Amino acid sequence: MKSSTNSVRFSVLGPIRAWHGERELDLGSPQQRAVLVALLLRRGRPATLDELLDAVWGENQPAAAVSVLRTYVSRLRKVLEPERGTADSAQPVVSVGSGYLIRFQEDALDLAVFEQRVAEARKLRANGELSDAAGLLHTALDTWQGRALAGVPGPLAESERSWLSEERLTALELRLDIDVELGRHEEVISELTSLAGRHPLREQQCQLLMLALYRSGRQAEALSVYRRTRRSLRAELGVEPGAALQEMHERILAADVSLVPPRRPEAPQESASPALRQPARPAQLPADLANFAGRHTDLDRARALLPKDGRPPATVVISAIGGMAGIGKTTLAVHWAHEIADRFPDGQLYLNLRGFHPTGSVMTPDEAIRIFLDALGVPPMQIPTGLAAQTALYRSMLVHRRVLVLLDNARDTEQVRPLLPAAPGCVVIVTSRNQLTGLVAGEGAHPLTLHQLSPAEAYELLARRLSTERLAAEPQAAAEIIARCARLPLALAIVAAHAAAYPAFPLSAIAGELRDSNGSLDAFAGGDGISTDVRAVFSWSYKALSAPAARLFRLLGLHSGPDISAPAAAGLAGLPPRETRTLLVELTRAHLLTEHFPGRYALHDLLRVYAAERVSAEEAPQERHRAVERLLSWYLHTADAAYTHITPRRRRIPLGPLPDSCRPLEFRTHEQALDWCETERAHLVTAVHQAATSGHPDIAWRLPAVLWGFFYLRSHLLDWADTARAGLAAARTAQHREGEAQGLADMAAALRGSDRFDEAIDHLHQAVLVYRELGDTYGRGSAVSNLGDVYLQTGQLAKAVEYTRRGLVIERAVGTAWGEGILLSNLGDAYQRLGRFDDAVDCLEQSLTILRDNGNRWVEGITLDVLGTVHHKLGRRVEAVECYHQALKTHRDIGNRWGEGHTLVHLGDVHLAADEPEDARVSWRKALALFADFNHPDAERVRERLGRLGAEPADEPAHHATPAIDLPRPQPVVAPERATTGVHPDNGSQVGTVQRPDQPAS
Repeated sequence: MKSSTNSVRFSVLGPIRAWHGERELDLGSPQQRAVLVALLLRRGRPATLDELLDAVWGENQPAAAVSVLRTYVSRLRKVLEPERGTADSAQPVVSVGSGYLIRFQEDALDLAVFEQRVAEARKLRANGELSDAAGLLHTALDTWQGRALAGVPGPLAESERSWLSEERLTALELRLDIDVELGRHEEVISELTSLAGRHPLREQQCQLLMLALYRSGRQAEALSVYRRTRRSLRAELGVEPGAALQEMHERILAADVSLVPPRRPEAPQESASPALRQPARPAQLPADLANFAGRHTDLDRARALLPKDGRPPATVVISAIGGMAGIGKTTLAVHWAHEIADRFPDGQLYLNLRGFHPTGSVMTPDEAIRIFLDALGVPPMQIPTGLAAQTALYRSMLVHRRVLVLLDNARDTEQVRPLLPAAPGCVVIVTSRNQLTGLVAGEGAHPLTLHQLSPAEAYELLARRLSTERLAAEPQAAAEIIARCARLPLALAIVAAHAAAYPAFPLSAIAGELRDSNGSLDAFAGGDGISTDVRAVFSWSYKALSAPAARLFRLLGLHSGPDISAPAAAGLAGLPPRETRTLLVELTRAHLLTEHFPGRYALHDLLRVYAAERVSAEEAPQERHRAVERLLSWYLHTADAAYTHITPRRRRIPLGPLPDSCRPLEFRTHEQALDWCETERAHLVTAVHQAATSGHPDIAWRLPAVLWGFFYLRSHLLDWADTARAGLAAARTAQHREGEAQGLADMAAALRGSDRFDEAIDHLHQAVLVYRELGDTYGRGSAVSNLGDVYLQTGQLAKAVEYTRRGLVIERAVGTAWGEGILLSNLGDAYQRLGRFDDAVDCLEQSLTILRDNGNRWVEGITLDVLGTVHHKLGRRVEAVECYHQALKTHRDIGNRWGEGHTLVHLGDVHLAADEPEDARVSWRKALALFADFNHPDAERVRERLGRLGAEPADEPAHHATPAIDLPRPQPVVAPERATTGVHPDNGSQVGTVQRPDQPAS
């Protein structure tokens, strides 16, 4: 029978997709796609009903899971059987027993094609056919369209995604190795540099990069790569580079001629090879203005900076576009950037540096660098601390890449300098109201100062928007409009927008209204005589608004953030969201507001100043105060709504009453809460500072407190410390002792996350004193318990035991069994590090009883892991293995992938000590797949274990250290980042402690 599935193709190396012929199929909801993934990955083998239920929901199955699953299968059958019901149709999804299987051609699945090509490439390499092997690997890697199984939920997708990510990375390393062997070293340096930046502890990549640089005549850079990798290995893992990497270093130092390969007799046909895979290619330019007009001379000067034949520039080209506000700097820069974008195939980066933001919210260089590194694909946990290290990584990412960088609204040279690439081939466009003479003198920037449009250019701008015929019908009125707008592009655009909205209005009437307007923007006088007319234009457009829209416009002048969302604007105005959106549309149509992203609005700096002047003139001080309070309260209460999802077990911060007409957002899931916090991060940081300076100290210290879980999970350490510091200062200024205690605790958490342990200890001791003064036993117990944790992190085990026991006494006094179970686990961990194994077992078993009674499965898994290590050290192999298996089940039940990885490592240690090397290999390979999926630094340590598998096992198992835990998190659990793990100085094992669920942790 002819199968109708012969023409159905499936893709899992990226988002899950399917096609019938050239038509893409709609695969339905994420859970329905998870069912399809579970069937596809069985490769023609049936999946039982229980296996499918576990794959989609795990332990959290809905009440009617079986019925829902069968519905998903039925829908998939309809989608995958376009000829269903015809005589020659075949069923791709068939029932087998109580389960199902899917039938498809092996080459119809991109994963199978990828695996086949990689396997063939390995055979070709073994036979010496390197060019063919490299070409096949290029083709195989081009099969990937992003992160495997992207957007597919469920336990099966999570575990398979880890394995697939490691498979891709292994194939990529093989391809790079072959490319270097073929003599393509210069071509792969950029890719290797990017890859080494994402995986700094992966020694094979470092070795390849060193060899490629050396063969390209860049010996000094090759040695620098070794020094950087050696520092990272020693700092992160406490180890020296492996033998192979050390040997490469020594051979390069000795200028070993054997490192330079002999020329191959045949020229490899590289032109026929697929294009090299590049790192992330950002495309961040704002939209070009469709009716851009004028600036012909300025554009010609800019174009002259680049080679005419389209070749990349021999040096970094920097164009500094200057001029007053509203003169059209950004418009020109964006237009030119789009014109030349195709000359920069490796991407375009864009940032508004907010150098002259009316509220003083200037973007710092380290914030800008982090945004660019994120755009270039660097994971947050791989971004180093310190501006110098971040700048070095950023510039390394741009080596041998052709990237266009647009830095808008810069304040001064120092803000720009760290963002400049160091290698040729890139172009940087900078706009600023300042002349940036330091950039011109020190960096060779080419200045381009914009002036008012010429009368002809101003006429062209109006004609593009209003038509030549309308201007020609009233030439005198058109000339007067141009003169009244002082040939300033922003003013002309606003007048043109209004005239276009009312095509029946004669231009003479519009000119007359401008003639009758009064006032000036004195703050922007600048001595050029044009500011009076700019304000006249603004006031005329403002007076044309409806009364509610005019009120919202002037209230926006009170907002300190770089832009504002529609719900936040509703909070500011105290209006229903639907009504607010209608008013925002009115403002955007009048060109007094820009919707630069769906649902997000921004004011031009001059318009923001005008709005601030209007709100000061037309709103009473009490109303201005209430509006700011509504906005800041909206941020606080919405952040608190997110807080309940991100940190559900932590003690709630009392917020006080919600102002009238303030409607904070609500969230249904953990992911929604995190996404909102990430989107609003810059505004939340700004809100803390605005609260501190506008007479709202209670909000200033409460907002960082409810943001703790978000900062912790996403490792936004600088923002965490910044807001905690501002909140603490505001509480102290207001002499609010409760806020001071909370601020000290939050500041200690941020410092601990940055490994500034001594300062964290000092802040926690201060917090203990304030909590004691307040009579807050709960808060004092939290601070004392966290002191025990920080002492444990620093290896001060005696103090760790002392403070953990003190915290335990307080915890029992206030009667919270949840915290008691965590502290007993902490204490057991400290005892096992001290070698007091009987005490450790006693504490850990008590902890498990309490944790299980209270449903704290997160910490239960960690505690079982610690108990397994104690049994291992005591030589009780059977008990150790049993504890580790229980820990693994618990980790998997709650989705704690990093905890699962560390338990797998410890289980492998037990197998190796029992002379079971194959079982150890299996366990460590599973751990490696988990760690590699989220770039955990311990992935390299597991690789070293696998590499040394033939060595004799040590008599004494390595010291155990448990992953840092603060509280159970809603599923799926976000993998902890850099701030959540460390390296023990004795053996490099992961360090951390189980902490109580109601206080900050790193």
